Amino acid sequence: MRAVLIVNPTATSTTPAARDLLAHALKSRLQLTVEHTTHRGHGAEIAQAAVEDKVDLVIVHGGDGTVSSVVNGMLGNPGAPRPAHVPAIGVLPGGSANVLARSLGVSTDPAAATNQLIQLIDDYRRHQSWRRIGLIDCGERWAVLNAGMGVDAEVVAGVEAQRDKGVKVNALRYWRVAVPTTLAFRRREPRLTLELPGREPIPGVHFVWVSNTNPWTYSNDRPLRPNPGCTFESGLGVFALTSMKVLPTLRLVRQILSKRGNPQGSSLVRDDDAACARVTCSGAPIASQFDGDYLGLRQAMTFRAVPDALPVVAPPAKTRRELR
Repeated sequence: MRAVLIVNPTATSTTPAARDLLAHALKSRLQLTVEHTTHRGHGAEIAQAAVEDKVDLVIVHGGDGTVSSVVNGMLGNPGAPRPAHVPAIGVLPGGSANVLARSLGVSTDPAAATNQLIQLIDDYRRHQSWRRIGLIDCGERWAVLNAGMGVDAEVVAGVEAQRDKGVKVNALRYWRVAVPTTLAFRRREPRLTLELPGREPIPGVHFVWVSNTNPWTYSNDRPLRPNPGCTFESGLGVFALTSMKVLPTLRLVRQILSKRGNPQGSSLVRDDDAACARVTCSGAPIASQFDGDYLGLRQAMTFRAVPDALPVVAPPAKTRRELR
């Protein structure tokens, strides 16, 4: 089986010694080529070349941003024809949150994840079948995990600015950016309109989050669950607020941070299994993000659930009963 290991050497929790160990272990099962990213977007370039070379497997050792870049390189723009051959993707966590790995049931320890990956490859050789997950078509890009318009995107932009200054990004840094950004955002007039299938358009929305799985992200080991019923095998999770009054918003934050969580509130618009969602903005364009990368200012975005879009090296999906 031919494979490419794409390594982001600047990812939060990767080290040269660990990378060499992982590569050595994988070479015992695979015809492996190792590629290191050297610049922004390089993961997508390597992945595109891997698709053209018809490799069987692309393994990513890095954070969720690197994985997202690789997936977009493999699949190309959502509006373009998909490649006839799409390699399966495996994840060896190396970032700070590693949401995709955790959500897929992959160990957060890179060495344990490598052993798990090898076992799953051996299983594939017997059964010739990879697990498949859905993705979010954001119009111009694919989102693997989440996307949004409004406050979350402004937080992402603030964190990226810190990273560009050489500041190490961790959960505390995100909260230090998120709290003042949210307080400033709540004083603005809500300018978004949300459209969901089977409902009248909902105007006066402050922000919209769209999820592809549960949880949305992690703060260290604590999951944030705005849409606990959303999975890689369901439609989109949609979470939006028509009011950001302090006490109701704090109650929602507490619900999102609770172990099982089932956010409810009079100002909350929520759907854990939407086929699509369209968001439009009145006035000036608003900040947007996908998979934790700042996308820029957008006047409108349409998000669509695309089932079975990507083969992944991961344990079988849990049932809804197992997720409870």
